[in-house]
Amino acid sequence: MPFINTKTNVTISKEQEEAIKSRFGEVISDIGKTESWLMVGFEEKASLYFKGQDSPCAILDISLYGKAAPAAYESLTKDVTQIVSEELQLPSDRIYVKYQEVDYWGWNGGNF
Repeated sequence: MPFINTKTNVTISKEQEEAIKSRFGEVISDIGKTESWLMVGFEEKASLYFKGQDSPCAILDISLYGKAAPAAYESLTKDVTQIVSEELQLPSDRIYVKYQEVDYWGWNGGNF
């Protein structure tokens, strides 16, 4: 039950959203999950400053029910950073990736 939210200060076209969503669906296997449980969100044109500048940047907030191994997170960070960098033409050194492991996750009126 992962959720990947991409917040950026640039505009994201529908085509870019589709490409990012599809590519995230492929690389989510890095942490042992499948696209069938993946939710993806986008927040474009946010007021974001990184290193004191409002140059194009992004933060990916990834929530995960349960835990994954450190090596899995390393692999996913590499992959999602590359995807966002390529699809939105952002320098990889202006992209943060944040993880949150969640103990309780609800769906369909109940909890896992």
